[in-house]
Parts: sequence; structure tokens; C-alpha cells
Amino acid sequence: MKTDTLFYRLFQNHPELVFQLIGNATPRTGTYEFGSQEVKQLAFRIDGVLNPSPDAADLPIVFVEVQGYRDQKKTLYHSFFAEIFLYLHDYQPVQDWLGILIFTQRHLDPQLPLHFQDYATSQRFKRVYLDELPADLANQSLELGVLQLIGVKDEVAPERARQLVERAKKAVTDAAERERIVELVLATLVYKFPTFEREAIRQMLGLDELKQTRFYQEIAEEERVEGRAEGREEERERMLSHAVPKFLQLGLSVEQIAQALDVEVETVERIIQQQQEQN
Repeated sequence: MKTDTLFYRLFQNHPELVFQLIGNATPRTGTYEFGSQEVKQLAFRIDGVLNPSPDAADLPIVFVEVQGYRDQKKTLYHSFFAEIFLYLHDYQPVQDWLGILIFTQRHLDPQLPLHFQDYATSQRFKRVYLDELPADLANQSLELGVLQLIGVKDEVAPERARQLVERAKKAVTDAAERERIVELVLATLVYKFPTFEREAIRQMLGLDELKQTRFYQEIAEEERVEGRAEGREEERERMLSHAVPKFLQLGLSVEQIAQALDVEVETVERIIQQQQEQN
């Protein structure tokens, strides 16, 4: 499975969001732990696995896949079910299982192939389309609002983002938690508008408070460094070495980071490898 770290970052911190999306949230779903799991055959790795706590063996293991691009090879469903069944073969869990495919937009769904039609009405398989979520679903939590923001049309996104930030300002009393929500909204807008400058996104949100967040200050400093270092390759490298890990922490992919920083994908990959070797 391809990992979209913006989604999985949300699910790791709030596993109950997965169940809220399918209308099946209960207090017990808060006991799940989100992670990835290696499947030995063919070296598969399932990026989204929700495992219930050991004392909740009656709850299913949940496999989650997020699809935010068109499946050109038409292999999405084949890979999804193959990885699930290989997992069941390798680990032979006692629990039942549930597979959930989350599409950012319905038109990205290549539709269930003939071989898997039995799952069209099965309780073991659910599909979620973020662009068709009920409007009132976002009222359940700010994190669900961020997920819904990913699926809305581009022209609607700025107003929805402003509403989320205003809700966070009013409803979240802890300053660090409020900043985390604002940064998630900002990361989502960077995900939707990867070619926009940070200042353009700030204006899109209509927030001066955004400038006070740690993320915005750090990125702004990197941009100032880049401006001062124009024409000096060593300064540009220093800016990139600071900016790349910050974008990674926000859940952007290597391709999105390269586009946001206007560099080649190979440059971002080189910086990531260099920092991994240093650590």
C-alpha cells in the first residue's frame, strides 16, 4: 500500500476517526492501536492496521487504505485484498477482520472488480468517499473536519479551513493543542495546494495568528534564509536540510516536498538519506 502520511498521522493519534467515518464509533474503539505490519510473503507491508487491545478479542482487526490519486494500473482492490489475506495467513489472528478503503474523491474509485463482488454488501468491507461525507459529520470532532477538508472542492476549501481554525480557537483551551489543529489545517492546505507559497495560504486562511505558530515561524525563517542565500549553493543546502524534515513531520510526501520547495525529487531523497545516516 502507498502511505499518505497526512492521513496516517491523523489515524495514529486518533484511531477512533476510522470508525467515525463509517458511523461505527463506540467507547471501545478508542482502545485500538494504529500502526503498520509486515507481511512476510512478497515483502508486503500493510501501512494501516488497527489492532484491538488484547482484552478486546471480539473486536475485528481493521485494515485501512487511503487512495488520493487515480489507480492507473487497476490493481488497487487486488493488492488490498491480497495483503489482507496474506496477513491472515501469516499471523492467523483469532479476531475477525474489517477492510476500509478511503477515497479522497469518489471518481478515484476504480470500482470493485468482478472477483470481489461478494464484498460489495459484506460487513467485512467498507468504502468511504471524503467528498461525500455529510456536512454535519465534521461537527463531531475537529480532526474529522480536517479529513473532510481534504475531500472538499478547492474553491470551498479556504472557507472550510477558516471555519475549522475558528472552531479550534473557541473550543480548544490548551494552546499547544490549538496550535496542533491549526498546523493540521495548514498541512492539509499544503496537500491540496502544493504550489502555493506559505504567505498565500496564510491569506487564504485570513489569519494573522498563523504567523505565531511554531511551524509557520520556522518555515518563514527558512524562506528568509533562502532569499539571503540566493546564488550560494551551500546556504541553499542548509535551508533545505532544515525545511525537509519539517515538511516530513507535517505528513507531506517526498513529491509534495519537492514541489513545495521547487527542487527535484532526487534532491529531497538525498537530504533524507543524509540525515538518516547522520542519525
